[in-house]
Amino acid sequence: MARSAETRGKQETAAAEKKVKATGKKAGGARGGITAPVTPSPELAEIVGAKDLPRSEVVSKVWAYIKKNDLQDAKDRRQINGDDKLSKIFGKKSVSMFEMNKHLSKHLTAPKS
Repeated sequence: MARSAETRGKQETAAAEKKVKATGKKAGGARGGITAPVTPSPELAEIVGAKDLPRSEVVSKVWAYIKKNDLQDAKDRRQINGDDKLSKIFGKKSVSMFEMNKHLSKHLTAPKS
């Protein structure tokens, strides 16, 4: 008999809670990498906001800004033509979408604990 997604979720949660009680350790899960909160630089904060957020959310907000302000090149959609705010982050007027994350990473730091 197949389990519904809700039933499976409840069973997995119960199993995880049982394991935490037995071992005394926290439950595992996505805590690092793309889900770890990062602090944007003041330049990047003009676009995504000043509060800490996951790297994936930073990239999503930058893409939303690019699309809202129509900053993709008309002929080659892989190119991003930076306005004043993005040029500060990228260090040049135009970058490819593939190198965007490299430039963003220079403006992200792990939050101080």
